[in-house]
Amino acid sequence: MTSSSSPNTPSYWLKTVGRFLLAIGALYLLLLIPDSASPVNFTGNKQPFIWNRDEYWNALEERFKAARDSGCARLSPRIEKELSQSHQLLAQLVSDTLAPDNSAFDEIEKVFFELGPNIAACPQKLPEYIQLQTRLRKLVKEQSQHWEMNSPSARDRIYRLLYGSRAALEEVMLQVSADSLASGDDEPSQTPSTKILGVTIHSGDILVSRGGAPTSALIARGNDYPGNFSHVALVQVDEKTSVASIIEAHIERGVAISSLEEYLRDKKLRVMILRPRADLPTLVADPALPHQAAIYALQQAREHHIPYDFEMNYHDPAKLFCSEVASFAYQKYGVNLWMGISHISSPGVCAWLAAFGVRHFETQEPADLEYDPQLRVVAEWRDPEILFQDHVDNAIVDARLEGAERGDRLTYGWYMLPFARALKGYSFLLNLLGKVGPVPEGMNATAALRHTEFNKTHFKIKESVLQTAAAFQQEHGYRPPYWELLRMAREAKQKLSD
Repeated sequence: MTSSSSPNTPSYWLKTVGRFLLAIGALYLLLLIPDSASPVNFTGNKQPFIWNRDEYWNALEERFKAARDSGCARLSPRIEKELSQSHQLLAQLVSDTLAPDNSAFDEIEKVFFELGPNIAACPQKLPEYIQLQTRLRKLVKEQSQHWEMNSPSARDRIYRLLYGSRAALEEVMLQVSADSLASGDDEPSQTPSTKILGVTIHSGDILVSRGGAPTSALIARGNDYPGNFSHVALVQVDEKTSVASIIEAHIERGVAISSLEEYLRDKKLRVMILRPRADLPTLVADPALPHQAAIYALQQAREHHIPYDFEMNYHDPAKLFCSEVASFAYQKYGVNLWMGISHISSPGVCAWLAAFGVRHFETQEPADLEYDPQLRVVAEWRDPEILFQDHVDNAIVDARLEGAERGDRLTYGWYMLPFARALKGYSFLLNLLGKVGPVPEGMNATAALRHTEFNKTHFKIKESVLQTAAAFQQEHGYRPPYWELLRMAREAKQKLSD
């Protein structure tokens, strides 16, 4: 007679399957337990910059419409006069050293902004506008060599003039056909060189770029001074072969070495080339210093694995985020980059970034490196078509961060947490073997789910914004400027929430 507990009986297998399902259920429930809140190093003693000039932007748009109706022939004399006036104002920056609160800077900003609508209606004048912006940037950066870059007045001024003039120029570029490359200062360097995007780059140069992912827009905009850049990389050029290596920190891989081709293959909406000033005392003493810093960064990346620093703690070199790759290498040789340290002060922005693992809100933001007086802008590359995507992404993130300040939080499908944690465990095993897993090293499962949901929401809003922008262009005959894109993003976000 067969026992009821025999492995061959149906009841035995039913009990076994039942126990297995109970165990799986218990494990699922266990993995549903939320992560404990980690401490956040947040100091709210700073204030984010706010333009607060919506009426002015709308007035500039009306000016552009009137300029289009006037025609380039009638506009040319006025444009020549305004260009001449602008250069006369900039001449003051050559002969005098001005404090950041000097009213001359206000006049320079005003004239540059108000010249933009006329240039957009008369595109053959665009090269002169680009040259004007390049000269403005150069002279303002030279003035800033005498400023205390951590003071609010200096930070506000250099941001208004450098970011503001670029924003004005790009609004013009989006309305006309423009070259993708804008030259800057041909800063001398004695280090090995090669070519990238038609520009000579030297060992020790810093590449500041903007990625195409929604989180790249968040990195660029989630700052007291919202900017255009989300990534920093350091160039090392071999003195014998002239082959360039790009040292950069990837969220997925940590610090890694890429070829120029690999660097450009990873989607870039814009790239700026920065170079240390040749007259810095440390470079006068040792002109090869940038090359030595680049060699050091290359050796560190080759010799041991350096994880990505999600916490953005620029004081700890054990883990590095992209900005630290450049700053740590240069610091080794006595050059401290980011003379104006970055701050993230808005509670909503801090809450969102903390949800992705950020723990330090006094840090080194990629977008702020442009304002460092120790660095010259050698060139900037941007494609007008891709540039529009950049502006759309910025507008969406700005609209969503406005929601963050009103209490919106990053959500995720809570029921997916056990599966995400299983993927994290799988990723951990791959990391031990030196491979990349589906969940980045240093990112927990909850942050990975928030990242996925953040991207999904972004793309839903973007689809709506692009449709509305296309209708706007068809109706008005020109691409919507940034403030219109922001309005469209706010409306699309609201519809998605309803």
